[in-house]
Amino acid sequence: MYIAQAYKGLHEWWRYVVGLIIAIMGVFIFSIPHGIGIMFKTMQGGTIDPSKMGDTAYLMGLFDSNVNLVFILLPFVGGFLFLLGAVKWLHKQSITSLTTARPKIDWKRFWVIFFFWGILSSSLILVDYYMSPEDYVFNFKLQPFLILCVIAILLVPLQTSFEEYLFRGYLMQGIGVVTKYKWIPLVITSVVFGLLHIANPEVDKLGPIIMVYYIGTGLFLGIMTLMDEGLELSLGFHAANNLFTALLVTADWTAFQTHSIFKDLSDPQAAEFMDIFMPVFVMFPIILFILSKLYKWTDWKGKLFGKVIEPPKEEYRILEEINEIGTE
Repeated sequence: MYIAQAYKGLHEWWRYVVGLIIAIMGVFIFSIPHGIGIMFKTMQGGTIDPSKMGDTAYLMGLFDSNVNLVFILLPFVGGFLFLLGAVKWLHKQSITSLTTARPKIDWKRFWVIFFFWGILSSSLILVDYYMSPEDYVFNFKLQPFLILCVIAILLVPLQTSFEEYLFRGYLMQGIGVVTKYKWIPLVITSVVFGLLHIANPEVDKLGPIIMVYYIGTGLFLGIMTLMDEGLELSLGFHAANNLFTALLVTADWTAFQTHSIFKDLSDPQAAEFMDIFMPVFVMFPIILFILSKLYKWTDWKGKLFGKVIEPPKEEYRILEEINEIGTE
């Protein structure tokens, strides 16, 4: 039902290609401020090594952590805005039908998992801090942290929303209506989502094994979306994961270098199982099980491996009328 929401708009395959290009254009346009920042730093006498422009760690060291965070997150904001524009004007599709199969977006679902995962993940970090205090440094500085809070609260949810709307929304629906099978967009979007993180500094530190976590997270979020018939849960989980992490803990080898409360000094390879395999093969399945009981998910086989069937246009007209009545 969720993937079939694409049939409410214009859904020819070429529109998804054009829409993807439009979203990428938004990413590049909103990357311009970072380039301007580097240019001004050079003009002011800063030493810039052109050969390291492709080195993420080097680029993140050119500016203060808060400034860097803005530069890192702005391209996602651009991609998100351009993607929503493509959905509205290129596909003539409502944002609601891109988000959920329900009559309206269920924000309660978003907040339930946002606070659930935010509190749980933060608790795990704090437990680790008290069990291994030698692996952490208290990094808290009030003024930079308050600035970080403003930046993170405003921009991190937009960054995560872009990734969710692009992969679990736009591409999930687009590939689904083209291939007519649900498992194909689930697998493709999860693998591509994982591979797009290959430039993250974590990959250099941990090696290709980190792809298990990234692709596994993509599968987890994709399954959540298909089973729940909407993006609300994946939006909430992803926002909590990145926001609470950015505020609570940072490390020299992570994508987000922030003025967080703690700085992790431990060797990440020593915690390979806990950081990579534990979430994917233990925690994520448990969370899916809890959600399935909470929201009474059924027909796993049909929702994950069934065919995408286009409802008769008359049926969609009736559904739209019902939805309009339900929102009045």
